Amino acid sequence: MKKYIEYTPEVRAQAVWLVYEHQGNYVSQWAAIESIASRIGCTPEILHAWIRQSETDQGAQSTSDRQRLKELERENYALKQAYKILHKATDYFAQTELERQPKK
Repeated sequence: MKKYIEYTPEVRAQAVWLVYEHQGNYVSQWAAIESIASRIGCTPEILHAWIRQSETDQGAQSTSDRQRLKELERENYALKQAYKILHKATDYFAQTELERQPKK
């Protein structure tokens, strides 16, 4: 049976900082988590939970929130493009209608 180790908030903060600082040196964030977790003596899952908690505490968005935001940005872009097309079509047909009216 494994013994439960209580990590201080300072150790947790340092471990989270190490992951953010050195994740560019690894293929993925998970690879950085595995490496740093083995150095400080915790499991990668625990360190991953600390990172997610840190992001939540700082108001960072979850992965699903970021994906939803990207979807909304794409939808917004598409709607803006459609608006531009409709605006140009309206201008065209308004001009055509003015040209068809008999001059007095």
